[in-house]
Amino acid sequence: MDGKIVVTYKVLCDNDLDQKISLKELLNNEKVAKAIKSEFAKGHRNITLKSKEEATLSIETLKELHTVEVSKDDFADLLSLAEDDANSKKLLKKECSRVELVDIETHL
Repeated sequence: MDGKIVVTYKVLCDNDLDQKISLKELLNNEKVAKAIKSEFAKGHRNITLKSKEEATLSIETLKELHTVEVSKDDFADLLSLAEDDANSKKLLKKECSRVELVDIETHL
């Protein structure tokens, strides 16, 4: 098979944060509700916060994305090749020892 695959990956660390909070949980938090009210309803009394939709907020560690280009024949080994690339770039350390594939693009 001719062509190349460009793999985008990020390095994961043990202390990375990846948390999801529902909008309902956020609005039920007293400190958050107080901050919203003081910022957007200054001088008003008897204010309540509601939401009609079930939205979520993601809190995650910002990661740098890295790419590696491999042959289409190596599709089955993409994760291993990304790990090898991270090793060769000295990105993997004791606390940062895993990679996550973010995107896979094929090129002719």
